[in-house]
Amino acid sequence: MRKLILWAAFVFLGTAHAQELNCTVKINADKVAGTNVQIYKTLERSLNEFVNKTNWTTQKVKTNERINCSMFITINEFAGNQFKASIQVESSRPVYNSTYSTPVFNYNDKDFNFEYNEFQNLNFNPTAFDSNLVSVLAYYSMIIIGLDADTFTQDGGSPYYELAQDIANVAQSSGYAGWGQGDSNQNRFFLVNNLLSNMYVQYRDALYQYHFEGLDQMHKDQKTAKEKIIGAITQLSYMEQNKPNSFLTRVFFDAKADEIVSIFTGGPTVDNAALLDKLFSISPLNSSKWAEIKL
Repeated sequence: MRKLILWAAFVFLGTAHAQELNCTVKINADKVAGTNVQIYKTLERSLNEFVNKTNWTTQKVKTNERINCSMFITINEFAGNQFKASIQVESSRPVYNSTYSTPVFNYNDKDFNFEYNEFQNLNFNPTAFDSNLVSVLAYYSMIIIGLDADTFTQDGGSPYYELAQDIANVAQSSGYAGWGQGDSNQNRFFLVNNLLSNMYVQYRDALYQYHFEGLDQMHKDQKTAKEKIIGAITQLSYMEQNKPNSFLTRVFFDAKADEIVSIFTGGPTVDNAALLDKLFSISPLNSSKWAEIKL
């Protein structure tokens, strides 16, 4: 009941507040050339309006505080009003006292099938499943806001993850892939449930330490900031010991691998040996990148 009341506040009172996302939604239909291209243009425009003009929370957000993000939708098949697609979701946030934006989320969801009729209204109802198109975009909007909040405040993303979980729970009965426990152990169901699980608390600790205590302090003391980032990666190594090959570890390094290499290949030196041991152990898929970091 508490969540439903909270949702009602978001939907009906949110009109008094600015939107939280500055999102670019792009449709790529190159794989289905020869179909009606106008429908993709209409869909793209509608999705941009839906994501950017929806008030996802009751927070007062200034225009320059909106979260920069993108959703790239690739249409693989199209027949009638049925679409088979994938969606690449990315978000970033500015680093304090710099012109640099750091990637926070970079995730490719291949289970994104939906129905769409040109010019149909896109309305989000938090208590009922009306459209997989709407539910998926609403879900990722809440995940983006939650992850962003976690980088500024310890456990700040919890209320937004809970709302994303509500979306997932409602959508499970739809039959669409990506929402159920049986589909895969790396899908929308497991992403939000892991984010809220005490078994993966180190992931969220790492988000806060890496960004707020690490990157945001680079302007003061680069060496201390780097040590904080190593501490964040250490948190992930603890998580990996308890939950080997965890989904969230992959999610973290999909967004952060290139940045970590950049951070530790220049500037003041720190103990890269200990860092590299952890990186090679917890993210072997990125071994070629870690090899660029010198001892």
